[in-house]
Amino acid sequence: MNKAMRDVFGEYLLELGEAYPELVVLDADIASSFRTARFSARWPERHFNFGVAEQNMLMAAAGLSTVGLIPLACTFASFCALRACEQIRSFICYGRLNVKIIATHGGLEVGYDGPTHQATEDIAIMRAMPNMTVVVPADAGAVSSLLRQAVEMEGPVYFRMTRGESPLIYQPDHPSPVLGCASLLRQGTDATIIAAGRLVPIALEAADKLTEQGIQVRVLDMHTIKPLDTAAVEQAIAETGVIVTAEDHNVIGGLGGAVAEYLAGRGSGPLVRVGVSDTFARSGPPDALYERYGLSGQHIVEAVRTAIGRKEKTGI
Repeated sequence: MNKAMRDVFGEYLLELGEAYPELVVLDADIASSFRTARFSARWPERHFNFGVAEQNMLMAAAGLSTVGLIPLACTFASFCALRACEQIRSFICYGRLNVKIIATHGGLEVGYDGPTHQATEDIAIMRAMPNMTVVVPADAGAVSSLLRQAVEMEGPVYFRMTRGESPLIYQPDHPSPVLGCASLLRQGTDATIIAAGRLVPIALEAADKLTEQGIQVRVLDMHTIKPLDTAAVEQAIAETGVIVTAEDHNVIGGLGGAVAEYLAGRGSGPLVRVGVSDTFARSGPPDALYERYGLSGQHIVEAVRTAIGRKEKTGI
């Protein structure tokens, strides 16, 4: 079963709106794309459309948060992370204001919208900002739990979703993800894949292929990229010896960068990063883009085999 994260976001907003009367929704002329229309119809006085003016929207969100409201500022990932970067840094993060930045259309998964809309730098930008929490749900099933936790915590949050439908991992009977704690989705002793966002179901597919080859791979969903669950990373490197990171983002500064920074400080184990190799991408179907730019399941399989080869050479 496949479902889009933004569909669940739109549905769950109604529940959050009931639970938190101080919650307000801001958007940059993307109510249809973001599925915020139902919230607007129910509470028109709590919904504000700023048009294509992301910088103004983020400044307004900062102001609203100072009078006890919880603003959810909604727009595309590439526009909030790049166009409104200064406003987020200097007026939200610097003051540690309680603003939740809700982004969709993250990564190459945007597909035909092309490089202007394919946000592959946003996680790196948000990670670098003090006081910012960075959350990247793996599927629609994780959105509601992680979103509620983001709303309940104090301080700025960057909540990054994808555009299209993706396989459901967090079914109703699956334990809900906990903010700040990586979710163990698959046990394994030969290597660990740490994935985030749309690359999580692809990592699980890669793990299935590796099992057929006699390689048992642990899979972690690192839905909270900042603060990074370093205990899970430490356990993974200690018990499996090697790590492969997988993300729909530039290999510089995202999940792979966060894990690499931690491991470099520890001096442990081989690491191979799967992601966009510091380039702008073409327009096209998401699956074709993943194949062309090295984010497919087979690329993850090859990365795991490379990492294991390094482990065998070094004897770690």
